Amino acid sequence: MTRPTTTQAAAAIPAQSGPRDVTGAAPATPGGDMAPSGSTDGASVIPGAGPAGPRPGKRATVRLRDTGEEEPPRYAPEWLQLREPADAAARSYDLLDPLRIRLANLPGRAGGGLVVHDIGCGTGSMGRWLAPRLDGTQHWVLHDRDPYLLHFAAVASPRSAADGSHVTVETRRGDVARLTSDALAGASLVTASALLDVLTREEVGALAAACAGAGCPALLTLSVAGRVELTEPHPLDTEITEAFNAHQRRGGLLGPDAVTAAAEAFTEHGATVRLNPSPWRLGPEDAALTEQWLRGWVGAAVEERPELAERATAYLAERLDACAAGKLRVVVHHTDLLALCRPVDGGA
Repeated sequence: MTRPTTTQAAAAIPAQSGPRDVTGAAPATPGGDMAPSGSTDGASVIPGAGPAGPRPGKRATVRLRDTGEEEPPRYAPEWLQLREPADAAARSYDLLDPLRIRLANLPGRAGGGLVVHDIGCGTGSMGRWLAPRLDGTQHWVLHDRDPYLLHFAAVASPRSAADGSHVTVETRRGDVARLTSDALAGASLVTASALLDVLTREEVGALAAACAGAGCPALLTLSVAGRVELTEPHPLDTEITEAFNAHQRRGGLLGPDAVTAAAEAFTEHGATVRLNPSPWRLGPEDAALTEQWLRGWVGAAVEERPELAERATAYLAERLDACAAGKLRVVVHHTDLLALCRPVDGGA
């Protein structure tokens, strides 16, 4: 796909009218002015791939509530770009047909286009994956708290739907917690990637309530499932996994419990929920991603359980050697969720 120029992308972004909840966070700069995270062997980890930031329970590119604090962006675009091919290969195609059927039968859809809200859009990978797989004109509303990532997402957004119809985008920077049903009025679909596991149970409930109140379906992909498989198995695999999962639950975040909590929340609001696995399957051709994932995965485990440090350093070195030799294969389990909320006017 030919990427549009900055001028072409700007022309496709409607002027933003009305109030925006601006966080005031300083943008990240190309090349990264964000300090890299550490790993057990002292090497740097791209921000987002591993533990970063001074306090547990803090979010990355989405700002979920007004804390009165200014927090720097924490996902480097390099990490989001590195993982994009694996994300695209992992997302569940089986959820697309029921989604297409629901979108085709939304009240008021006849002759009209789709309005898609992408929550915590990062560099826009969800739109690049999904927009070319849906028919009809589409207007994507990209939400993130990092202005640099929003700019990247807008510039690199797709311009054509599956049937050649036009796709436009606009960006909104601010507080995802304010995505009420009123804010989603007129939305055809809410999407997100790798978001649910960095929410609390209350925040997931608020998201489900907003989607249900707006009567729009939600496609929420790539939530961590808390399970990892590495070839060959190692005695420390289980301890690292358990420590990493505990790290994911810091500060009341749902981590690997997120999909279950989200399914319950949407079901309570009368939605039909479907779950499908969406694992990363990383082989020798994914060595760069696997290396960064390994460093971040082990680093988070050690941050949670410092007593693992000595053994984890040797473990990481062994795994990185296997990765460099093309002998390591990793399956990182995720789950995709499709919630088909009832249309607000009782339509199909």
